Amino acid sequence: MTAGTRARAKGRVSRRRRGAAAGLLAALAFFASVPAPARELIETPELEEAVKAGNLPPVASRVPSNPRIVDLAGMGREPGRHGGQIRMLMADQKDLRMVVVYSYARLVGYDEDLNLTPDILEGLEISEGRVFTLRIRAGHRWSDGHPFTAEDFRYFWEDMAGNGELSPTGPPIEMLVDGRPPRFEILDALTVRYTWDAPNPAFVPALAGARPLYVYAPSHYLKQFHARYARAEDLREEVKSARVRGWVPLHERKARMYRPENSELPCLDPWCNSTAPPSSRFIFERNPYFHRVDAQGRQLPYADAVIVSIGSSALVAAQAGSGETDLQARYIRFDNYTFLKEAEARGKLKVKLWERGEGSRIALLPNLNAEDPVWRSLWWDVRVRRALSLAIDRREINQAIFYGLARESANTVLPKSPLYRPEYSTPWTRFDLKLANRLLDEAGLGRRDGDGIRLLPDGRRAELIVETAGESTEESDVLSLVRDTWLKIGIKIYARPTQRDLFRKRIYAGSTLMSVWNGLDNGVATPDMSPRELAPTSQAQLQWPKWGQHFEESGAVGEPPGLPEASRLLELHERWRVSSSTAERAAVWHEMLRIHADQVFTIGTVNGTRQPVVVANHLVNVPDEGTWTFDPGGYFGRYMPDTFWFRDVTQ
Repeated sequence: MTAGTRARAKGRVSRRRRGAAAGLLAALAFFASVPAPARELIETPELEEAVKAGNLPPVASRVPSNPRIVDLAGMGREPGRHGGQIRMLMADQKDLRMVVVYSYARLVGYDEDLNLTPDILEGLEISEGRVFTLRIRAGHRWSDGHPFTAEDFRYFWEDMAGNGELSPTGPPIEMLVDGRPPRFEILDALTVRYTWDAPNPAFVPALAGARPLYVYAPSHYLKQFHARYARAEDLREEVKSARVRGWVPLHERKARMYRPENSELPCLDPWCNSTAPPSSRFIFERNPYFHRVDAQGRQLPYADAVIVSIGSSALVAAQAGSGETDLQARYIRFDNYTFLKEAEARGKLKVKLWERGEGSRIALLPNLNAEDPVWRSLWWDVRVRRALSLAIDRREINQAIFYGLARESANTVLPKSPLYRPEYSTPWTRFDLKLANRLLDEAGLGRRDGDGIRLLPDGRRAELIVETAGESTEESDVLSLVRDTWLKIGIKIYARPTQRDLFRKRIYAGSTLMSVWNGLDNGVATPDMSPRELAPTSQAQLQWPKWGQHFEESGAVGEPPGLPEASRLLELHERWRVSSSTAERAAVWHEMLRIHADQVFTIGTVNGTRQPVVVANHLVNVPDEGTWTFDPGGYFGRYMPDTFWFRDVTQ
């Protein structure tokens, strides 16, 4: 057992569409406890020494009295055994958050069929869509052995979200209905309740998010950094040691659960970071108090640790091909597939192809908030957006770059989604240069120069720079093909890659006229998932960052939407947030999807592309087929990496 671990020792029952049709509220009404495993619990070999020495309780005292039982046989997987370390490659210290995403321990989470099920929680009861009662598992503990109780929920609600210094804008938006927060109650040490005056359908999907809504925090640890609890002189010393300006940034730094750089922060994930930054190698060690157990009585996770090595993103595919990782998809592109299949023949790895879950693998995003008034006026004209979409030869992109394996489509939900309709994927996507030229003429761009380039209303040539984050050759390849066909309608583009942070800053500032990114993050949505991606709700939405910022910051900064269709999307988003039935939420989704199909706020190219997933030959239980998507499910997360195990490691 490592020093870090010793320090911490202080069925698939229903298919996806059927589950979605049943509705979120109905599904949660039947949350029930799973019976304990038939066999006695089996001690984890890595922890036996600490248990014998009395430094760690035996497994029966470490897991909750009613742990979550994972029936691998019922999932078509192999029950495993303990041992081994899962190696991963990342390109930046910020990528440590991906271990939290992949681990996917959530109060409530999505299973492989996109049904919601209790995970950290023992159960969740919902009444009238507005009263949520959360039941904590008895005996559940943080990774340092301290009990996980209602006090951790109270601390978040009162001392973090309710503290004007830590949360100057108030509680998270998912916890507001009509601008009002819920009433929070502690019913007993293991039960808390949130009550809103109206339904809040956004609450549970937010808890299940890849980047979850954390409504709890390790209060026993964080109180030492909070002005309400810590001695003033002790807090001053902590602030001085951390070299921050006060207790607020100190607490923020110490409390980050999603970006786990604080190696002392207790966690509820299967593995917890034990390495203080900066480092080029981070070790996420087994959480000895993790709440999941397999049907044979083994406490999960099977793997002893996750090792994250930080290096260059450009080298990840080569390193994966040489066997330096056990589980890798991040920073691997489809154009690496041939090389990786050749490496597979050498016997160290297997390459699986999962379907990517974005609404479009590569989308072009006109910046509706561009500072240039002429281009902004053009982007606001739907005829221009439609013309640019019509002037893309998606079949050529599919054949030349994705070997014909993709679907030519607008940026919309995928056929795997119960919300999918063919009419959302086809408008303005056929390759029609004649119609595209006519639309541009009608939009006031009828004049051209001697080279055939259209002239803007102010006399400038219709030339624009399309900016990328410079992280994908697929983007540059697609842009090369788009450049050729857009030239035929008199629009000339230039691709410019920039570093990701600068890329985003330029878009937010309005300096960028058009960018390239993926389409909808969640192409497999169900009606009970939030449609916020379809409305201007976040600055991170590159087609309308200032409109999104205006919503995100409650009107304090940014700009209100300048197009009636965008305003309508916000109205529909709010209607979804106060809806009381799955049918009502589905109707909202469909209207929003129809608006997007017609208005072409983002220009999709193809979707259903394939993501290579590199897996070590001896790593078991990684599905041959899966959906690679951030939300829902956290990429690998809903396939439960804590159940992945190494065949050649013995007890």
